[in-house]
Amino acid sequence: MIELLKSKLNLEVDSSSFEEYKSCICELTENTKINLMDNFIQHSNVTCLEHSIYVSYISFLVCKRLKLDYSSAARGGLLHDFFLYDWHKAKQERGLHGFTHPYTALKNANENFNLNDLEKDIIVKHMWPLTIRLPKYKESFVVAFVDKYCALMEILKIGFSTNVLKLLVK
Repeated sequence: MIELLKSKLNLEVDSSSFEEYKSCICELTENTKINLMDNFIQHSNVTCLEHSIYVSYISFLVCKRLKLDYSSAARGGLLHDFFLYDWHKAKQERGLHGFTHPYTALKNANENFNLNDLEKDIIVKHMWPLTIRLPKYKESFVVAFVDKYCALMEILKIGFSTNVLKLLVK
């Protein structure tokens, strides 16, 4: 199934794609706060950083193939879960994690980076359709769907090795 999806979208991984991806996110990865995401588990045994890199890179490839803003998709994908707490243990004052963490991630991202409107939309709307606010941009839809795909791959322990992807930003 994964090979079928990759072949349909022509998501072949090559060194030039890795380099272009890294150039899109280099400003973000130079900030040490990004590495704090590695302290929190997201799905199964996958950290928030690993998950976010996975979402970011796949979104980059899909958006590039679809001739969309792949740089903003990569950046928004990397920051979509930039909430910096253990959601398995922390009790949220404002509600359930699935509904509130996009706003926490956006707040943290805004405090640390200059974001464009597309990146903000990606971060705050990535939980659609759980949250009812519809994404405004095609790239936001891509990241929202890629996020669900990556979460499923992580929970089922299949797909890309997030440890390999993590090497890209360290």
